[in-house]
Amino acid sequence: MELENKKTCRSEAEKKELTIRLAKLGGQINGIKKMVEEDRYCTDILIQLSAVDKAIKSLANVMINRHIHTCLIRDIKLDKEDTVDELFDLIKMFQ
Repeated sequence: MELENKKTCRSEAEKKELTIRLAKLGGQINGIKKMVEEDRYCTDILIQLSAVDKAIKSLANVMINRHIHTCLIRDIKLDKEDTVDELFDLIKMFQ
């Protein structure tokens, strides 16, 4: 996938929702770091890593959904069908 300098305009509410999710992820990662420093049991750390993995996948699904409903539809209307190929490449990344 070719990286371009594209931008997506987001509402303030959407930015706030994404920022909150990212802050929670950061907190979870910091918590895991602390668990490692405290020599916590492997299973406890793995459970937290699984929770982070699920949170990241959930955030990615939100982003893909938004991308389909905004950028993809807009670009198809503008006959920029390469955005469809871009979407398939993105979906492959999360499989």
